[in-house]
Amino acid sequence: MSSDLASADPRRVGDPGIRDWNFPRGIASVALMTAYAGEHGVPAARMLAGTGLAESALHDPDAQIDAHLELAVIRNLVRELAQVPALGVEVGRRYRITTFGIFGFACVSSPTLGEAIAFALRYLDLSFTFCLPVAEWSPGEFVAAVHDEAVPADVRQFLVERDVAAMHRVMTDLLGVPLRLTRAEFRFPEPVYADRIEEFTGVPPRFGKARNLFALDPAVLAQPLPQANEHTWAMCLAQCRDLVDRRRARTGIAAQVRELLVPGGAEGFCAPPGIDAVAADLRMSTRTLRRHLDAAGTSYRALLDEVRRALAEEMLTATPLSVSDVAIRLGYAESSTFIYAFKRWTGNTPAAYRRERAALR
Repeated sequence: MSSDLASADPRRVGDPGIRDWNFPRGIASVALMTAYAGEHGVPAARMLAGTGLAESALHDPDAQIDAHLELAVIRNLVRELAQVPALGVEVGRRYRITTFGIFGFACVSSPTLGEAIAFALRYLDLSFTFCLPVAEWSPGEFVAAVHDEAVPADVRQFLVERDVAAMHRVMTDLLGVPLRLTRAEFRFPEPVYADRIEEFTGVPPRFGKARNLFALDPAVLAQPLPQANEHTWAMCLAQCRDLVDRRRARTGIAAQVRELLVPGGAEGFCAPPGIDAVAADLRMSTRTLRRHLDAAGTSYRALLDEVRRALAEEMLTATPLSVSDVAIRLGYAESSTFIYAFKRWTGNTPAAYRRERAALR
């Protein structure tokens, strides 16, 4: 298994490829929740109130919406169906692998569950989650810690239930058999419908804990997926990468910083400037630049990673430069540091990425 999730290290962490839930997303999640509400007698117009979305948009597979619009629909759903017990669980279990489009197909065609999880974390902004999962593993246990600290308090419990139930449902779809958890914990107090949560976790959930998490036997990560297909997987990965690149297009202060980080000059590539130099070029203090970038939901480091990744992929695909030469041109003192960073960005080593792209040409 080539994924970071297969590492033999006693404890490693897989961070999501995004910093928060405020990313553009497809319409499928809103369509699913609207359909669920319709089954309970709530018309679409009430579900879409305050969003400016027309009902016809629910049937447009290419429609993209701001996360705050989905949040408005969620608030409408919670208000309209407040009497439905375990609402978050019931809605979350409606999410199937097919709900996620090309993102779902990439997961389905992954070689193993571990590879699918590693991919999903890298491209989490192709999902509909508001709670951000972080993969952690230690001897004998794989844990998905589900962070809800940044989720608005009025819909936090609903979204924890929805997102955890959806993750479990999707992994069950991937395996083709029910996913067996070893434990499940939640930050919120025990609800009266705790038995409904246990129905899908398969273990007695514990409430009022320090964080939300679910855990499973790490051996499950190495299980081959029944619909794995290397060719389909490669095509889906390429399409997901292109889709994410379009969605992550930067504007405002982030666009200005990215422009300064993209190298110029006769050779085309050179080590990127540090944050102090970028701030000076923008005629502001480093502290002010950090504050503006934080308000824009990004950071100098995140933008530098984006630029370095794009340049690395271009050099590995279009030039005969060695991995060591690419590392030097991107400003890395050691090629091993670059290799580690590239694997974190893409899930592949630079050499494996170059071979994969060459095979697709």
